[in-house]
Amino acid sequence: MLIHPQFDPVAIALGPLAVRWYGLMYLAGFVAFLWLGRRRAAGQPWHGMTPTDLDDLLFYGVIGVIVGGRLGQVLFYEPTYYLAHPLEILAVWKGGMSFHGGFLGVLAAMALFARKRGKAFLAVTDFIAPLVPLGLGAGRIGNFINGELWGRVASPDLPWAMVFPYVDTAPRHPSQLYQAGLEGLALFAVLWLYSRRQRPVGAVSGLFLIGYGAFRFVAEYFREPDAGIFGLSYAVSMGQWLSLPMVALGIALIVTRKRT
Repeated sequence: MLIHPQFDPVAIALGPLAVRWYGLMYLAGFVAFLWLGRRRAAGQPWHGMTPTDLDDLLFYGVIGVIVGGRLGQVLFYEPTYYLAHPLEILAVWKGGMSFHGGFLGVLAAMALFARKRGKAFLAVTDFIAPLVPLGLGAGRIGNFINGELWGRVASPDLPWAMVFPYVDTAPRHPSQLYQAGLEGLALFAVLWLYSRRQRPVGAVSGLFLIGYGAFRFVAEYFREPDAGIFGLSYAVSMGQWLSLPMVALGIALIVTRKRT
């Protein structure tokens, strides 16, 4: 049985300025987005993406992630708290970001980008879908470093069961690492390989929705569930409820693309 190292969440401190590991993980995700995006744009000219387009995609995406992720946390998980403390909504440096909210924020940002550039919305999301998972994985590593979003109680016989001392003394699943592996590395590998050749518009986006939704649904069985707008449930968690529409929409996209 392992014990969480209880990392210092601050990576670098320069006087009153503090750079946190979680922020560095976001930065790593954005760097990966640019690096992979340049490779994808150069090797797959059918996307019609220029270096300027890629830079703008990142800018729009960052805004969508931050605004959508924060509002998702407020609306899906802690509406009562933030209704009582509305100024706390702006305190993003304290943490509290919802993937599903960030996902909706990114979709809105990509729709705006597509409209301004005269591109098809699904063509844009097909391009960015394989660029996203490594950033998601990095974010989960940030969760692990912070010691947040810990897992459910596990058998002490599980070799990698981990005690999070600031929670309790029970052995738990290191679910942050499960999610980094599933939503990060595994989803990236699937999407990168699938998108190596030209696919019907919307197909890559559909696979992203199915893959993320399915991986998140499975991972939630090992993660201590969060209380959400449907209450606290160990049977079907808030994260699972929010992932089901993603899978359904992904299947619909894949089916309709094959018919066109």
